[in-house]
Amino acid sequence: MRYFIELSYDGTAYHGWQIQPNGASVQETLQQALKMLLREDVAVTGAGRTDAGVHAAMMVAHFDIEDPLPTPPVREGSARQTVCDYLVYRLNGVLPHDIAIHKIYPVADDMHARFSARARTYYYYVHTRKSPFLRDRSWRLVSTPDFEAMNRAAATLMEYEDFTSFSKLNTDTKTNICHVTMARWVQLSDYEWRFEITADRFLRNMVRAIVGTLMEVGRGTLSIEGFREVIEQKNRCKAGDSVPARGLFLQEVKY
Repeated sequence: MRYFIELSYDGTAYHGWQIQPNGASVQETLQQALKMLLREDVAVTGAGRTDAGVHAAMMVAHFDIEDPLPTPPVREGSARQTVCDYLVYRLNGVLPHDIAIHKIYPVADDMHARFSARARTYYYYVHTRKSPFLRDRSWRLVSTPDFEAMNRAAATLMEYEDFTSFSKLNTDTKTNICHVTMARWVQLSDYEWRFEITADRFLRNMVRAIVGTLMEVGRGTLSIEGFREVIEQKNRCKAGDSVPARGLFLQEVKY
């Protein structure tokens, strides 16, 4: 039977979602916890592959098992948990503090955490004054860029489909075609901003490369027409540097 898991995690201590040969990953940590509780090897497939240091406010994954989920114990005077709620409770008890399980539920066998997803939304956070509370969740900017110009440039992303210029080089991706349906900067306070972007799929490093290139627009070193030219040249070397991973969150996955 196939189950979906909704979880969140702080990616600071991990080498990304996907299992890595020489570092801890969220996927491996979750699989080990499931194996311990279900007493069988469990392969977990995520909705995406967040990079090292990237966070997830909402990640969706699926796993398949043959045997029924463990039955919760009956406690006198308390409501009985469902098998899914019981597994959520037990997983949260064994997983580290930086991974939290929110929901587990059965789905049809042909539902796939990655391929069945219709849209994904990422947030990237920046701030413009020193804050001890934001240093691992947001990128501090030395000066305030022109967010209005950055928003005008961001709006052009929805006019294009090929985002080769914002893709990590030498990946196994078969196509660089993505359909962006929303891209904007939102002000959260007098010193905090957030870039929000939604698309049907994302390329490796795509959001961080877009934000890095938008920053060039905000600093006045790249015009909005120049931003268009970066996209149209389909050349990663023409785009800006990737911004730090700590400000990036996978925010939502829709099916």
